[in-house]
Amino acid sequence: MSPTASELTQITALTLAHYAQSAIAFRDGTAGHDVSQNIAALLRHLPSTDDAGGVNPLHILDFGCGPGRDLKAFTALGHCAVGLDGTSEFAQIARAETTCTVWQQDFLQLDLPTAYFDGVYANASLFHIPSAELARVLRQLHATLKTDGVLFSSNPRGNNQEGWSNGRYGAYHDLAQWRCFLNDAGFSELEHYYRPTGLPREQQPWLASVWRKVD
Repeated sequence: MSPTASELTQITALTLAHYAQSAIAFRDGTAGHDVSQNIAALLRHLPSTDDAGGVNPLHILDFGCGPGRDLKAFTALGHCAVGLDGTSEFAQIARAETTCTVWQQDFLQLDLPTAYFDGVYANASLFHIPSAELARVLRQLHATLKTDGVLFSSNPRGNNQEGWSNGRYGAYHDLAQWRCFLNDAGFSELEHYYRPTGLPREQQPWLASVWRKVD
């Protein structure tokens, strides 16, 4: 049974509150995480160099930017990154610690420009969206991408269960179910992989995938 409107409001509020109460600890605890593999996975599918071999600045939406770690990385590479997060504490930290524009928006109440971004980078964020709302949110991300734009996502994988875990709501999809959601939203798969690399599959809790906007 799909959550009611009031249940969706509670899911969002409690998840954001959990992040808010540990915002500084989260920033400090994740600052050193190496996600260069994920950043590279998005960028290699976009025209990031010009004819002379220089950087072609891309407009990238860091969806669920948290305290801004990956905004700094995209900026250092010469791109124009915009952050989006529902947690006001994260948005404030990201604005203070980067030169980027950061929007505070609830994932279930997005207000995004149409056909504006070359890429959407959703690292450890889309799994917080209840399955009943995921198709709608993915269509909004599809709409904010330019023609042939690219979406990157990385989520903790599972067997298509969802619910509360350690104070936060999450939906844990397997690859087959994730493909259905993305294909139905108008995306075509470019690649996928599991993280951390070099480990047996049972020790790779993260599913990363890259998608092209096709319609």
